[in-house]
Amino acid sequence: MTPNDDMNVIFVGKSHGQSRSIPLNAASVAGIVLLVLAVILAAGWGGYRAAMSQVAAAQPQESELVSEWQEKLRDQQAEVARVRENVQQQIDALTLRLGRIQGSLLRLDALGQRFVESGMVTSDEFNFDQPAAVGGPEEGILPADSFSAPELTEMIDQIEMQIEDREKQLRLLDKVASRQKLEDELYVQGRPITWGWLSSKYGYRSDPFTGKRTWHAGVDLAGKDGSDIIAVAGGVVTYADERYGYGNLVEIDHGDGLVTRYAHAKAIKVQVGNVVQKGQGIALMGSTGRSTGPHVHFEVIRNGKPENPEKYIQRASR
Repeated sequence: MTPNDDMNVIFVGKSHGQSRSIPLNAASVAGIVLLVLAVILAAGWGGYRAAMSQVAAAQPQESELVSEWQEKLRDQQAEVARVRENVQQQIDALTLRLGRIQGSLLRLDALGQRFVESGMVTSDEFNFDQPAAVGGPEEGILPADSFSAPELTEMIDQIEMQIEDREKQLRLLDKVASRQKLEDELYVQGRPITWGWLSSKYGYRSDPFTGKRTWHAGVDLAGKDGSDIIAVAGGVVTYADERYGYGNLVEIDHGDGLVTRYAHAKAIKVQVGNVVQKGQGIALMGSTGRSTGPHVHFEVIRNGKPENPEKYIQRASR
């Protein structure tokens, strides 16, 4: 069919077999084809839009995704906060334990310093101002690793046990040293003067005033008037006043029934109840009472009975 030819479209009715024909040219056919194509395209586009709408409805909206990620972020932040709190609690616990360790070390330093001051050890052995000397070659075979928290905790446990054990040992040694020091302090020995000479011995002698044979219950040590009279051992002053025949008298109780007397003093420097140490000045040499010159009459009495002071004086030279 050429472009100029016409085409007839015949429509047949249902009643009476009647028919009707409509003449169509090429332009009409083209229009009908375009119309059909437009309808088809419109139907396809509508289906595509409907399908895409269904897909979009099946996927979460942007606001829902944001909310979901925000919720996950809040959970992670809460977990980080819990971890940080746990770590801080562990740090606080370790800090508290380190504080206790420092307190124990201060007590150990004090005990060690007491040993140095007592002369039991030299200051060179216990120099508390300097850290302990340590060293050694660095091992380069294996890489160095940091300690883990459990390893550090275990090390602190061991250090605490060692410090507690050392503190017990040092306290025991301190008790022994204190007892020894007390025994040394109470140990009667030496002369009751810093300078002088023995002018009269213990026992029977010729009385300096009557010339008769009399008992001398102590020793006389002559020296310079006003020089120091010192305690030969630590103790408690039980008498510090004038007494007939003795002049100014100091009496010291050293325990275990041992008492010493220092007579004829020019002046008394202590009072009853005073605690005196070995070598402490208790009076000044003089000639009060029944005396012929500056000296100290020195007696040692054990359980109420006099003993020869010379054996206690000679102890110092052993």
